[in-house]
Amino acid sequence: MSLRFVTRSVHAYLDYPVAFALMVMPFVLGLGQSNPLAFWLSVMTGIAAFVLTVLTDHHLGIWRVLPYKFHLAVDLIVGITFLFAPSILGFSGLDAAYYWLNGAAVVLVISLSAPEQDAVTS
Repeated sequence: MSLRFVTRSVHAYLDYPVAFALMVMPFVLGLGQSNPLAFWLSVMTGIAAFVLTVLTDHHLGIWRVLPYKFHLAVDLIVGITFLFAPSILGFSGLDAAYYWLNGAAVVLVISLSAPEQDAVTS
């Protein structure tokens, strides 16, 4: 069994809940204590992730204009940005932990993503 088991279909099912979580969790967790950007970075990234998902060429995309590989590249950039945001923007405590955990999760999902030819859309 390949370690790269996150297919395009699985990824598509993760996208919408993750986008909404990025928009809602800053309110639930009270992010922004160390820097207001810790709150807004997540909310704005969630909105952008929702738009990206709606526009991605996978079975849950509404207007399938963006290639799936582009979507993965954007996700990877977001993951790396989240990993470095606490150091660059001075996040600490829960704010920093939130971004480190989310960044690590995104990078992990991308690293476990199956090659596109193995991920046939329905």
